[in-house]
Amino acid sequence: MYIRRSSRPFRPRTAAALLAAAALLVSACSSGGTASTSGTTAQAALAALPTSTPSALSPYYGQKLSWRTCGVPGFECATMKAPLDYARPDAGDVRLAVARTKATGKGKPLGSLLVNPGGPGGSAIGYLEQYAGIGYPAKVRARYDMVAVDPRGVARSEPVECLGGRQMDTYTQTDTTPDDRKETDELVGAYKKFATGCGAHSTELLRHVSTVEAARDMDILRAALGDSKLTYVGASYGTFLGATYAGLFPSRVGRLVLDGAMDPSLSARRLNLDQTAGFETAFQSFAKDCVQQSDCPLGRKGTSPAQVGKNLSAFFKKLDAHPIPTGDADGRKLGEALATTGVIAAMYDEGAWAQLRESLTSAMKENDGAGLLVLSDSYYERDADGRYSNMMFANAAVNCLDLPGAFTGPDQVEKALPSFEKASPVFGEGLAWASLNCAYWPVKPTGAPHRIEAKGAAPIVVVGTTRDPATPYRWAQSLSRQLTSARLLTYEGDGHTAYGRGSTCIDSAINAYLLRGTPPAKAKRCS
Repeated sequence: MYIRRSSRPFRPRTAAALLAAAALLVSACSSGGTASTSGTTAQAALAALPTSTPSALSPYYGQKLSWRTCGVPGFECATMKAPLDYARPDAGDVRLAVARTKATGKGKPLGSLLVNPGGPGGSAIGYLEQYAGIGYPAKVRARYDMVAVDPRGVARSEPVECLGGRQMDTYTQTDTTPDDRKETDELVGAYKKFATGCGAHSTELLRHVSTVEAARDMDILRAALGDSKLTYVGASYGTFLGATYAGLFPSRVGRLVLDGAMDPSLSARRLNLDQTAGFETAFQSFAKDCVQQSDCPLGRKGTSPAQVGKNLSAFFKKLDAHPIPTGDADGRKLGEALATTGVIAAMYDEGAWAQLRESLTSAMKENDGAGLLVLSDSYYERDADGRYSNMMFANAAVNCLDLPGAFTGPDQVEKALPSFEKASPVFGEGLAWASLNCAYWPVKPTGAPHRIEAKGAAPIVVVGTTRDPATPYRWAQSLSRQLTSARLLTYEGDGHTAYGRGSTCIDSAINAYLLRGTPPAKAKRCS
């Protein structure tokens, strides 16, 4: 899946990459079931676990966290143990990094509020330190201890590792719109090299980074924090993680907010196709806005969104043949792959549209690709020294374990290209090819598409944004129909996710739920 809400000081709540994940957020949320495009491919619902704790897990559930001051002032850190393999709890541990900032107010404490920004692969601790622990509404932070755990394989929790910085530079520049067999072979080779690198560095861990296992880890954390029920806000992939928790532990659901919801019942092909259409919808909004601005390099007032898309596609093709300078210290030029990543990254937040117009103007009129490279690097979490976070590695590891890959080889992708290009004339081809990476993964998937009903759970708030590029609104509608206690809260607007993005209506509804337990009215809509 794709990421970046550039106007915020924190890493976006989703994470994935054209190559590193099976397709933008879609891959990030899931890599898919069968090749069907018809929608639901599995009717089975996720089964709840027994309410009693198995004796083999008692040592984990009974552990006490040893908190220490760390990093950012006002935050505490601890290390939690969980079984590497829940089927064999005595086979070894995985150590998970946890952080918190204590409730700031004098009102009655409400316990812990666990947050997750999405991905998979996004650091929940980084999100807590950079935004949630200081940027969530003061009245929420006053009543809750704000808590985050980096899921297994992510950031500070025994991170999955795959490629070095220079190798990743090559990987991110690989052409994802191959024009011939040679370029197709190069793309397949890149996927295979990435997968081989992950297998070489993290073989055993790769078998145990599924969303189900991460959700079970969250229940151990709940117990270690002393909470009888889980209160949780998850965004993007974090909604899949939260919904999975609800399906496994419905009786332990407290107040759950699932913002930018995933649909766990869809196949990979359907997920990727839906997301491709979602990015097209977001681009259409950008295009309409762009031509109203004096600095739009893709058209002038009166230019249709379709023509704006054609102008951008023509620019991408030009870069495919002749990459342009960026001034990068490592000599990277801006080709089609990096430029496309930069544009899609800006689709996550309409606050980034001005930056995108400026970057496109520099690239198209001044032959300077630096601005689009900055957007692309922020998406991939590449720092100025050429080092990458492990976000892309963890993203692929979770996706490819959760569900079978969308495609098994290039021939299947080629047959699917017309449907993807119909969904998005601008991005469809690249997103179709991006769905191929799990075909070469070194470990077999353990999951399949499924419904999540969470029968018996307390009310769960599912939030959907009508023009969300990465988690299309229809996914929120579908998840809200699956969860027996869901309340759908709709934001009529642009951008990825809704809470904390400027809508007083959305924020007030969620704050009331978190603070008083009052879910939004049925079918509530905000703009």
